[in-house]
Amino acid sequence: MRLIRMLLLVVLSVSSMSALAADEAAVQRLTQLLSQAQTISARFSQLTLDGSGTQLQETAGQLVLKRPGLFRWHTDEPMEQLLVSNGKKVWLYDPDLQQVTIQTLDQRLTHTPALLLSGDVSKISENFDISYKEGGNVVDFILKPKAKDTLFDSLRLSFRSGVLNDMQLIDSIGQRTNILFLSVKMNEKLDDGQFSFDIPDGVDVIQE
Repeated sequence: MRLIRMLLLVVLSVSSMSALAADEAAVQRLTQLLSQAQTISARFSQLTLDGSGTQLQETAGQLVLKRPGLFRWHTDEPMEQLLVSNGKKVWLYDPDLQQVTIQTLDQRLTHTPALLLSGDVSKISENFDISYKEGGNVVDFILKPKAKDTLFDSLRLSFRSGVLNDMQLIDSIGQRTNILFLSVKMNEKLDDGQFSFDIPDGVDVIQE
């Protein structure tokens, strides 16, 4: 009986070490892929589905990201919105409502998906449990938030030939948001002015 217990402990220990090594490999691989892009600009196509697979919303737009923590996410008409961050503040502008909401940027990567792509990559392992699979020129990562108060329960991030390809977020009620990135350009020089927002005259301002 004692021998069996010892063997069981050895097996459990080896399994734990293997899982830890796999997690570490996933973190290193994702960090490598994210770190190689200090700036990203792309078109995006976004599709939101409910838990049964019924389409709720389809939008498209342009995004620009710069490390650390700067992003501009512009959704096209007819559902136009502009989300801008200078790394400290976030402006959400809705032209139809003539309203801008200003918030302090939540630095937790689990609360701002755009920050996952533009933020401090060294914080990834603090925020997520990560696994991945690689086949041919495609690498898929599954990120599970360690905290409970998050915007999503699971996030899949995919790269093709080392370039960001798509992202899928699943929330607690099964709603899925699929984002496909198109015409991705990395490490181009960007004007930092586009990461701040000048509030138009006559717009309602909400401070949160």
